[in-house]
Formats: sequence, C-alpha cells, structure tokens
Amino acid sequence: MSPFVGEFIGTMLLVLLGNGVVANVVLSETKGHGSGWIVITFGWGMAVFVAVSCVTAASGGHLNPAVTIALAAAEKFDGSVGGYITAQMAGALLGAFLVYLTYISHYAASNDADAKLATFCTGPAIRSTWANLFSEMIGTFVLVFAVLMAEPPSVGEEKTILGLGALGALPVGMLVLGIGLSLGGTTGYAINPARDLCPRIMHFLLPIPRKRDSDWSYAWIPVIGPILGGLIASAVYNAM
Repeated sequence: MSPFVGEFIGTMLLVLLGNGVVANVVLSETKGHGSGWIVITFGWGMAVFVAVSCVTAASGGHLNPAVTIALAAAEKFDGSVGGYITAQMAGALLGAFLVYLTYISHYAASNDADAKLATFCTGPAIRSTWANLFSEMIGTFVLVFAVLMAEPPSVGEEKTILGLGALGALPVGMLVLGIGLSLGGTTGYAINPARDLCPRIMHFLLPIPRKRDSDWSYAWIPVIGPILGGLIASAVYNAM
C-alpha cells in the first residue's frame, strides 16, 4: 500500500467512525441518542485507534495536515507534504459522506439544525475568537509534541515512518481521548484541519433536510489553530 493510499484510507476511517459516533449521539431516534460527551470522546479515541492501526505501516498514520506540516518543520518527515495533505482531505470528504449515508433517515427525522452541523464539524461552546483559537492550538500542541517525543529509534538502515503510529495505536487513541476529556469542552477539539474543513464542505454540499448554514465565519479557527499548535510543538521540540 502506498503512503498516499494509507493516508486516504486512514483519514476516511477516522472521520467515518469519529463523526459517526457524534451522529449516533446527537441525531434523533438513534440507538445512542443523548448518550453524551463521554461517549463522543471515547468514540473518537477508538476511531483514532482503528485508523492508526490500519495504516501505520504504510504511511506512519499522520491522518492530519497539522501533524504532517509539524513533522516536516521538525525535519522528521521528508515525504510529500502536499501529497499527504491531499490524501487526508480526500479521505475526510469520503468519510463524512459515508456518515451521511449511514444516518440519512435520522437526518430527515431530526429538526435540530445545530446538531446536524455538529455531526460534520466542530463549533465553540462559547464563541470567542482568541480563546477558541488557543483551545485548538493547545490541544494540537499536546498531540504533536507527544508524537515527536515518542519518535522510534532507527534500526540498521531502516527507520519507522514517523506519525501518530509512533506512539502506538492504543496510546495515541488514549491520548486523543484524554485531549477530548480535558481540553475538548471549549471547541469540540478538532485538532485536525482535514477532520473539520472537509466534513464542513460536505455539510454545505449535501441535500440535508432543514440544515443551517455551515458556519464559515468560524471555519478558519479549526484549520489555523491546529497548524499553529503543531508548529509550536515542532519549535519547542527542536529547541530541546
């Protein structure tokens, strides 16, 4: 499997399972309706575990443009940044579309337009530009810094491709669970531009009954915040 195919499949699985658990919790008449934030954060942790498990050997399991950019800035990734990000974005688009197809009857049954948007992308609990931006930055800083600190050693002439898989699938899933439980209450912790922007685009494009606008005025925060947080993590790691 090529690294680009790995990133495409991994990010598709990440968004399918991650946004899928949100849909199960917030849409009307689902089996998991109303089960709450703990279920959502645990579901995202499991989504990361599954996605990273599947593609670590192929691509390192970046699954996140902020991770790819930060690793390149830290000189820990010498592959195609543009190719990885393109694959991640395409995978996220497909993952969001598959969530829509899975829950299509529940989108029709639900009247809460905000909940429908939440199944695609994040939004702040309290709208405050700089506070929301900082929240996305610090969450992504924790993620990327942990990945950099967990860099595996070289073995002979071979070196493991660095990515989320450097932590191991289960630890990185637990890390994302921890970030969500501790830091996710402010913005919903996108910590991943592809995970937020591409599903937001699908929300805009898909014929979802009684949907609201896609909140484009907020959309830059879960893109720029994670990239900045990752770059700061890279700078701190290099300084150390």
